[in-house]
Amino acid sequence: MSSEQPSIRAPERQLQPPPEDRLAALERIIRRFGDSDGLVKRGGLVTEVTPTHYKVRGLSDFTRLGDIVEQRGQAGARRGEIVKISRDEVVIAPFERSADTGIGDAVFRRGPLAVAPHASWRGRAIDALTRAIDGGPPLIRGDDMSAAAATPGAMERQRVGTAFMTGVKVIDIFTPLCFGQRMGVFAGSGVGKSTLLAMLAGADAFDTVVVALIGERGREVREFLEDTIGDSMAKTVAVVATSDESAMMRRRAPDTAMRVAEHFRDQGHRVLLVLDSITRFAHALREVATGTGEPPVARGYPASVFTELPKLLERAGPGAEGKGSITAIISVLVDGDDHNDPVADSVRGILDGHVVLDRAIAEQGRYPPVNPLSSISRLAGKAWSVEQRALVTRLKSMISRFEDTRDIRLLGAYQGGIDAELDMAVRQVPLFYEALTQSPRDRPSADPFSDLARHLKGKQNAEPGD
Repeated sequence: MSSEQPSIRAPERQLQPPPEDRLAALERIIRRFGDSDGLVKRGGLVTEVTPTHYKVRGLSDFTRLGDIVEQRGQAGARRGEIVKISRDEVVIAPFERSADTGIGDAVFRRGPLAVAPHASWRGRAIDALTRAIDGGPPLIRGDDMSAAAATPGAMERQRVGTAFMTGVKVIDIFTPLCFGQRMGVFAGSGVGKSTLLAMLAGADAFDTVVVALIGERGREVREFLEDTIGDSMAKTVAVVATSDESAMMRRRAPDTAMRVAEHFRDQGHRVLLVLDSITRFAHALREVATGTGEPPVARGYPASVFTELPKLLERAGPGAEGKGSITAIISVLVDGDDHNDPVADSVRGILDGHVVLDRAIAEQGRYPPVNPLSSISRLAGKAWSVEQRALVTRLKSMISRFEDTRDIRLLGAYQGGIDAELDMAVRQVPLFYEALTQSPRDRPSADPFSDLARHLKGKQNAEPGD
């Protein structure tokens, strides 16, 4: 019997796969079940918080500018938008208050903002994130509208050439509009800009109206929609971002309104887009850009503001062949009544005309306080007949003579019978002003030139008997 004992070998220890192999296996399982968003979410952590922005580490490798993120903290889930990406961190502008954000909060990417308009949105009021704010039922979602895909190319657009009546006499005579035109309403604060916009929004020529109220006073929104828009609200989609909301909500609202308008345009509708005001949109752009460290270049406005303005406004206009059109009425709030401020000057060069509201005219009690000498429509030639063009030219000449000699007449230096043309202007222009005065309660004018002639004839016939 051999004294040698059989050797007993210890069982070999099974080697564990390295961490990267385990991650690869997990990725294969996730792809197998086809639920990459439900099982694992890639995110980052908040590292810095300011009143308007917060920074997150861990998102730089797989996010893009404009992506929506969800931040989860003690206050619950909050959304924001990525506005700057660096190698180690991203800067996020929140849609809600950034004070709700804390250091170490988890932040997850949700992708680009989805705007999915539906025909049932007409008659509703929504916010910049397409959430209903009117107390109605949840919104029905349609197809997502991509801003890049929705804008037709320059050579794909229809030509503008069909005029329409707004019902506002001073507009239809001096600055007539065409379907697909982009017109600016330039005014200082408190001059009557919102009232004129509401009168224009009531035009019967459109299938759908989209109203974007940017930076408006909260107490005025309901009054504007229920009283001023009134019966036209049935065909109106209102996108609201009040002055107390974050800069990102005010920055996003015009884009949301434009996507809604593009949806109905692609359905063949003639859409009226009323945006009040583009200046407050520019203020929101400035607030977001300066928060990311972008330097100002013109009166405190960074260069990106003047890049974003044409990108938004060029999306309005005629659609591709076989589609509808977006007629845009854009209000421009001129700071300090300075019509040459950087935003006003930039927007004026993009639009197809401008209507100037004059504070001096408003102080005289003439509404709408449109200055016909400073206002212009670049497409008026497609709306006027030959006779109407000659008449408007004559009217402007008489108004110019009347206004240029106002100081002389107030000093008593004017004597009738010396200048026949001036004598006619002194007699007729006050009658023009009286005929063009119009309030939201007045009946819209179906034929402003005939109304003007009828008013003048009635006054002339009444003079001998007075």
